[in-house]
Amino acid sequence: MTGQQGGTAVVTGANSGIGFFTAAALASAGAHVVLACRNAERADAAARAIHARSAADGVAASTEVLLLDTSSRASVAAAASQLADRDRLDIVVANAGAVHPPRHREVTVDGDELVLGTNVLGHFALLAGIMPALRRTPGARVVSLGSMATRLSTLLLDDLQLEHAYTPWRAYAQSKILLESFGFELDRRMRAAELATCSVVAHPGYSISGRTPRVPGVNEPTRGTVFVDSLQAPFTQSKQSGARPVIAAATRQDAVGGSYWGPRWRVKGEPARQDPSRASSDPGIARRVWEFAEAATGISFEV
Repeated sequence: MTGQQGGTAVVTGANSGIGFFTAAALASAGAHVVLACRNAERADAAARAIHARSAADGVAASTEVLLLDTSSRASVAAAASQLADRDRLDIVVANAGAVHPPRHREVTVDGDELVLGTNVLGHFALLAGIMPALRRTPGARVVSLGSMATRLSTLLLDDLQLEHAYTPWRAYAQSKILLESFGFELDRRMRAAELATCSVVAHPGYSISGRTPRVPGVNEPTRGTVFVDSLQAPFTQSKQSGARPVIAAATRQDAVGGSYWGPRWRVKGEPARQDPSRASSDPGIARRVWEFAEAATGISFEV
């Protein structure tokens, strides 16, 4: 990863998992990292861990905590207002999300299906709100966190709120298809507007807690989890390794706008450029997704 001195990075959901290791790597590379999290206590624990890890590498980390709950439009609007006027935002990683959907359909405080609202609509609203800062930052980059699940489920364009066909798996997989679709469409619109910014999409492969280094307050798997997850070692990796494609998408010069990054062997491995699913990369679907997101959030997203 190239040096990030003088830059500012925002990582949503930075208190654990892929978000934490992404934020830690960016801080160690010299970026000022904004940990955008919904739980202040857990965010503070993550910040302390990042400072300790950076200090061990001889780097004085620079971080701040910003409260953000992507399932709440009010929280998103408050966070966006604190970021939009900044002189620069070099990297924004849309990572926060509901990884373990509820068994039965639930809704956010704003009435959207919970996983959709948390994983997709919250980030749509956040990025719409901070576009002024992104426009001011030549070379700024947005990274949307996708998933291998996009290849394992269909997209119900006529039921994006899953009012008729909800299952936990479909809720998660569909949300990731939508977030990837948004990420690619955002780049198309940035290029059409001739902005010096870009949008990239990445996925972490099959990354699990039990194979991830223990970090107090951040990742503390039980012995049972470590044992069970170790049995899956041939086709899994740690979340620290899973963060590598995200970091590559955020920083590498060859991670051009509209590209898709993941582990070389899909479930694990070094970062490599890959082909996204058909649904995620279809421009026609993306336009419908964008229109749906604008209607659902009440926001006109002008790039």
